[in-house]
Amino acid sequence: MPLSLFLFISLVGITTAGPHYPVVLVPGDGGSQLVVKLNKTTSKHWFCEKHTSDYESLWVNLEEFAPPLIYCFVENMMLIYDNKTRTTREPQGVDIKTVGFGDTASVEWLDPSWASHQFSSVSYFYPIVNDLVAVGYKRNVSVRGAPFDFRKAPNELASYYNELKLLIEQTYDINNSTRCVLVAHSYGNPVLLYFLNHQPQSWKDKYIQAFVALAGVWGGAIKPLRLYASGDSLGVVIVGSNTVRPEQRSMPSTAFLMPSNKLWGPEEVMVVTEHRNYTVADFKDYFHDLNFPDGWQMHLDTQGLLNNLTAPNVSLHCVHGVGLPTPGTLVFGKGEFPDTFPKNIPDDGDGTVNIRSLLVCLDWRSKQHYPVNHTALKGAEHMEILADPRARKYVVNVALGQL
Repeated sequence: MPLSLFLFISLVGITTAGPHYPVVLVPGDGGSQLVVKLNKTTSKHWFCEKHTSDYESLWVNLEEFAPPLIYCFVENMMLIYDNKTRTTREPQGVDIKTVGFGDTASVEWLDPSWASHQFSSVSYFYPIVNDLVAVGYKRNVSVRGAPFDFRKAPNELASYYNELKLLIEQTYDINNSTRCVLVAHSYGNPVLLYFLNHQPQSWKDKYIQAFVALAGVWGGAIKPLRLYASGDSLGVVIVGSNTVRPEQRSMPSTAFLMPSNKLWGPEEVMVVTEHRNYTVADFKDYFHDLNFPDGWQMHLDTQGLLNNLTAPNVSLHCVHGVGLPTPGTLVFGKGEFPDTFPKNIPDDGDGTVNIRSLLVCLDWRSKQHYPVNHTALKGAEHMEILADPRARKYVVNVALGQL
């Protein structure tokens, strides 16, 4: 046995005995690499490129985040909402797509450049894939990636769902007719739940061994309300949150991830401002006061997609962090709403997703005859859970049939 493999097995405490179920990885919001090809006749900014001869990296391309190029990034990433078709489209002359469907590379790393791979902050599923390879899995054969355009909500992912179904079937076939373990992170969990809710039970029984849900945002979170108001700087200190706000507002996935009225009551204040407060019953007014009517329309399009939060009817492993300060109530001081980053009265959760949303999976124990296993990891942050040794060990053990 190679020394590196021996050390890995000793570290996480697993063995290689038992069946190897092939794994399909479904990323979350921002977890898929995106590339862009440009053929624009105009741009809002003179310094923005209008034409490219081929597809180039867009998300994540760290070079694009530096001013003034961040304005070009926002201009290209933004979606345009059509309230007649109830769908979104890209700006004229902008063609964005995912890369490497079925492969793992585009979901292992957020930035495709080799240089960035020296920094763990841009790794995504890499630690989990690396662990699986260490116990005998093979990239793009027994562990596969299913990237998708995370800007979209499930109502605009029909072609992706067709590809995902074929990928699962193909992975089953090339691995000696062995059922697949689906591993999703964050937004990928409700995306996958929507998919499973629309598959025949006979298909799920044939092709799915288990569903491992990491940091599942089942019933929305408070954080999207902040994105709509002041935006998020993407962790780049020199980038103002208002700069990227138009792009974040334009994504139907942001609307889809708003707090569910199944989990938050009409009496619970989510946003506090000097003039009024907002609850789940006030979303229409919230968008009106933000002067963003398209947000309300996208909310109407997406709020019922998982309205009943129907159980997936497959063996489920629900794994998430707990005990971290998570946006609970957003508080804007006098004159601060909406353009200033709000103060926060914290809730429990994983730093991004509120605990009540993470725990939705527990309700399914009485609503499906397949097992629902639940593991809460103290201090496992929403993104960092993918590198957490406890979560990594859990995924590998499920894949090896040991859980």
